[in-house]
Amino acid sequence: MKAHDGMYLDGAWRPAAGTDRIAVVNPVDEQVIAEVPAGTAEDVDAAVRAARAALPGWAATSPARRAARLAALRDALAARKDEIARTVTAELGAPPSFARAVHTGMPIVVAGSFAELAAHHPFEERVGNSTVYAEPAGVVGAITPWNYPLHQIVAKAAPALAAGCTVVLKPAEDTPLTAQLFAEAVHEAGVPAGVFNLVTGLGSVAGQALAGHEGVDLVSFTGSTAVGSRIGALAGAAVKRVALELGGKSANVILPSADLARAVAVGVANVMGNSGQTCSAWTRMLVHTSRYDEAVALAAEAAATYGDRIGPLVSARQRDRVRGYIERGLAEGARLAAGGPGAPRERGYFVSPTVLADVTPEMTVAQEEIFGPVLSVLRYEDEDDALRIANGTVYGLAGAVWAGDEAQAVAFARRMDTGQVDINGGRFNPLAPFGGYKRSGVGRELGAHGLAEYLQTKSLQF
Repeated sequence: MKAHDGMYLDGAWRPAAGTDRIAVVNPVDEQVIAEVPAGTAEDVDAAVRAARAALPGWAATSPARRAARLAALRDALAARKDEIARTVTAELGAPPSFARAVHTGMPIVVAGSFAELAAHHPFEERVGNSTVYAEPAGVVGAITPWNYPLHQIVAKAAPALAAGCTVVLKPAEDTPLTAQLFAEAVHEAGVPAGVFNLVTGLGSVAGQALAGHEGVDLVSFTGSTAVGSRIGALAGAAVKRVALELGGKSANVILPSADLARAVAVGVANVMGNSGQTCSAWTRMLVHTSRYDEAVALAAEAAATYGDRIGPLVSARQRDRVRGYIERGLAEGARLAAGGPGAPRERGYFVSPTVLADVTPEMTVAQEEIFGPVLSVLRYEDEDDALRIANGTVYGLAGAVWAGDEAQAVAFARRMDTGQVDINGGRFNPLAPFGGYKRSGVGRELGAHGLAEYLQTKSLQF
């Protein structure tokens, strides 16, 4: 795979400050496909200084002109869609069809949505005898994960640029090649030098340096709750803003009146997509005791169909972690309905699509984020019991409710402690706010709410 041996700083590819490199491994065959520089605090400092210098000019650029650059960025990404999809397949292991439709198609749509928002957002309004201005938050330090490498970048960089902020991106070390393609698209789109900068590197080095840098005004991070907590502490010491999209343990609540076959089929697909490496995946399926055995049988049957359609996990570390969770679930009393911890292939970081039955709310697999193709099926007695179980974790990122009566589903969803709920398989909406309650994060992504994260408010009284 093509890789730049440098950082994208101040509008050009420049040599890294150090000589260390990060190997990029294809998780399908475990072969090294490229190397990228391991950025240092010195690289981060150079990127932040470039972003700081470019901030006044970009912030003063009209929303219409910023919208035009974002539209050009959307078009540049669309022109590279095949290359992006191949790259995501190579460094993440996503099946080609999923890489094209989701990993590439979705962020192109999201980039376009922020071009529209930049053109039409009310950056100025009258409130009584005041004029209220929405101004850029400043320099944004964006730290993104590996599970949706392009989408997570676009979900941060696009609203930041739309708001008039400048950006320093530190992508996940497992998937840096997609980030380099994004930087190429930014350059091709004519975004001014210094407005977007890219530093590849380890989270413990480059990520920490970026989160704690005095020249960064806002840190936007997506990843684990544990790392998000550390980043929040670093940012808090400097009293800088944070936007944190963290872990999830989302409940898929199937009420007795629901179409059980459809609810189970969609629920299993939701968990198995991207090999289970989705923070908002509905990894807990809650079924009324009267239909529990039927649901487990349907889930096991559905999971078995994903054997040849599911990609690997991103790394050996992640594979071993997920297998460990399956083993722990069985040790704590769960019943294996499909899959299991054994290796389904001789090579590659694969885990079998797994369904665990007889899971109880206190089990580790019902409380902790596994981040793999593992579904836990829990039983409940009535709606109050289902709500207690659904709300009974430290997370609150997403969820789903199924019922024959939509009003009943909505009423239940309104009582769930979570940031986003799909009703009877509701479709993805790129303009709807995405983010969590409790330890699932702070702030929102996507749409007008996502743009607002990168704005600060000033009022003038007359």
